[in-house]
Amino acid sequence: MLANMASSLIEHKRINSTLTKAKALKVFIEPLITKSKTDNVHNRRLCFSRLRNKIAVTELFDEVAKKIGDRPGGYTRIIKLGNRMGDNASMAMIEFVDYNEIYSQNNKTKKASKEKSPKEKSPKEESSKK
Repeated sequence: MLANMASSLIEHKRINSTLTKAKALKVFIEPLITKSKTDNVHNRRLCFSRLRNKIAVTELFDEVAKKIGDRPGGYTRIIKLGNRMGDNASMAMIEFVDYNEIYSQNNKTKKASKEKSPKEKSPKEESSKK
């Protein structure tokens, strides 16, 4: 089950699941992402033995590892979504941290606006000091 969920996460970059499964998936996939940072045959075979999906391993080593390569850890994020209607199970969305455009754009604009516009004094404040 975890191998299929990990393959889906690698393919779609985010999936919805129960909170318990998402936490288990995080423990399962983060060591695989760490192995994918160094691209050699041994690490590919180790990841293939866990994932059992050739396409997912290829995408993990080619796309995901290049985007997440400089991050020292914490490659995934779990966001709680509330409870499911039928059985009241707690739901969560698990996603790769660097693939979320919404958070990365907001952080860049906030940092840029803080750096560009420090507090400028109004003309009234300047004239009162003279």
